[in-house]
Amino acid sequence: MLNKVDFYYFSPTGGTKKAGEILAEAMAEKVTLFDLGSREAFKESAKGDVAVVAVPVFGGRVPAVVSEKLKALKENGKKAVTLAVYGNRAYEDALLELNDVMKEAGYEIAASAALVAQHSMAPEVGAGRPDEKDAEEIRAFAGKILAKLEKGDAEEIKVPGNHPYKPMSSMPVTPMSLPSCNTCGKCAAVCPTEAIQIENGEVTTEAEKCCLCMACVHACPEGARILPPPLKEKMEQMLGALKGVRRENETFI
Repeated sequence: MLNKVDFYYFSPTGGTKKAGEILAEAMAEKVTLFDLGSREAFKESAKGDVAVVAVPVFGGRVPAVVSEKLKALKENGKKAVTLAVYGNRAYEDALLELNDVMKEAGYEIAASAALVAQHSMAPEVGAGRPDEKDAEEIRAFAGKILAKLEKGDAEEIKVPGNHPYKPMSSMPVTPMSLPSCNTCGKCAAVCPTEAIQIENGEVTTEAEKCCLCMACVHACPEGARILPPPLKEKMEQMLGALKGVRRENETFI
C-alpha cells in the first residue's frame, strides 16, 4: 500500500466521489481530497505518491468546468489513475478525453477505469451503485494497480474512445425552483459554474453557465429544486430501458 494519494474528484451528486474514494482508500494509508467542484482554492498542496482522478461523464464527455481545472495542475511525470464514472448508459469518449487532459497536465497514466454510479438525472437508473459488488471489484483493481506500480511497469494503456471527440451536447434548460423554495442559498453555494443567483427573493439560473450537473438539486434541503417536468419526462423515456440493466465496470491496466 502507498503512503499517500491525492484524490481529485468532481461529484455533484456524490456517486463519483463514492466510487473514486473506494479506490483511493484501497491504495493508500492517507487520502487527501481535492474537490474540483469547489470554487475555493485547495487548502492543501498535492503531495501524494499517485493522483487518483474521478470525473462524471456528461453526454459522453468530460465536463468542461473540470477539464480546465485539471489542465492547470501541471505535474511532471507523476503517476495518475483516471476514472470516468457514468450513469449506466455509456461513457463514449470521456475516459480517452480525461487521459488526454491529464497527459497535457504532465501526468503519466498508470491505469484507468469506467465505473458505474447512479444516474444523476434519472436516479432509478443504476440505483444504489456503486454497491458492494462494485466495491469489491474496485478494491481488486486497486490491488492490481499497486502491483503494477511496484513492478515499475511503464507500459502505456489504451482506452476506448475516438478522436475527434463527439460534440459536447448542451440543453437550453436548467433546473428550476418550486414555490416551496425558501431561498436558503444552498443551491447557489454548490453551483460549480456560479450560474445561480438569488435576487429580490427569487432564484435565477443562467442557462449559458449551467452544465446540468444536478448539484443544486442534490443539495436542496427542501426538495424544491427540480428538473423541468418536460426534461424529466424526456430523460425517463430515453433511459427507461436501462432500469433493469446492470452495466459492468471496465478496467484498463
